Amino acid sequence: EHKNQAAPPPVDTATMTPALPAKERKLIDFRDKVYIAPLTTVGNLPFRRIMKQYGADITCGEMALAEQLLKGQASEWALLKRHPSEDCFGVQIAAGHADQFTRLAEVLANEESIEVDFLDMNLGCPLDLICNKGAGACLMLREKKLRASLEGMLKVLNCPVTIKMRTGWNEKEPIAHHLQRNIQKWNIDGVGAFMLHGRSRLQRYSRSANWDYITEVGCSQSSEFNNIPLIGNGDIFSYADYEEKILRNVEKSVEDGGVNNLIPCAMLGRGALIKPWLPTEIKERRNWDISATERLDMLKDFTRFGLEQWGSDQQGVNRTRRFLLEWLSFLHRYVPVGMLEVVPQQMNQRPPNNLCGRSDLETIMMSKNCADWIKLSEMVLGKVSDDFQFEPKHKANSYK
Repeated sequence: EHKNQAAPPPVDTATMTPALPAKERKLIDFRDKVYIAPLTTVGNLPFRRIMKQYGADITCGEMALAEQLLKGQASEWALLKRHPSEDCFGVQIAAGHADQFTRLAEVLANEESIEVDFLDMNLGCPLDLICNKGAGACLMLREKKLRASLEGMLKVLNCPVTIKMRTGWNEKEPIAHHLQRNIQKWNIDGVGAFMLHGRSRLQRYSRSANWDYITEVGCSQSSEFNNIPLIGNGDIFSYADYEEKILRNVEKSVEDGGVNNLIPCAMLGRGALIKPWLPTEIKERRNWDISATERLDMLKDFTRFGLEQWGSDQQGVNRTRRFLLEWLSFLHRYVPVGMLEVVPQQMNQRPPNNLCGRSDLETIMMSKNCADWIKLSEMVLGKVSDDFQFEPKHKANSYK
């Protein structure tokens, strides 16, 4: 029942009558929730099922390109698929033009098989391939297109739209505070939240996220217009990080009677990839010294979910293995709590080379050698063929 459904055929939206919202739009309450951010490649449906098991409240599909969805691309529509366990679920869409956003919103509003609680606009993707089309972080610089996109979508969608953005194009000239106020002034009904990653487009994922600036943005909305919740994002890797970076900043007061719109929401990205049990740690306020055996059980669950999603034939096995290996390229960065001199581990802290764990399994799980990730995949999916090759998408650490 979890296999991919066929994508809807390409839609002639020129002749389509726009659907009007049939019911009252329900905003999502992100307060005191753990939200798993959209994660390209690794944020797939089997991974999100794992995150639900560990206590995630809200999940979102991987970034999907409006251009490909409108062409009826089956692989792109698969990114919008929701599992029944995802009780609050959003889809993230990237596009560079208002007509693409609006036409896609019309398709979603009319497509009964697609059920979403919110649509997240991507204004944060730093990749050249996306930015060169005027999408992702580039859309932050094109306010007319952004406004037309929001107005077009919210005329037809029943669900709210959230806006994921970065601090700006470069570190020295942050613009998120200006952009947020301008969106506020447009007074478009249905903008559910801003989500701010505390790095610029040119920073990508280097250096630490700027939580001082995130807090500044949270305190910078105009009191003359409706306030829009702000969710901060970047480098949350433990419950201590959540308390220091979010809870402490949420409580900061604003001068002149203004409002701090930063809300207590744990939005997790890379932290969830490296430590999928992070939602449990945050909710239970503890550092979990999870065993290697428990982590292997997690990989077995992922494998089972993958074969349900992609099929148990050879093609499905291969696909499940590749997604598992992509995930292992993050999982190996975790250093077990019981082996740390200082708890908790920081996001940029990696296991030293040739570190021995408390068991052979724990040792291999910390290996940065891709050949060892292959061995872990063989424990749950059987042997690879002699000609098998793998290279993670996010860096050149390959197995040949």
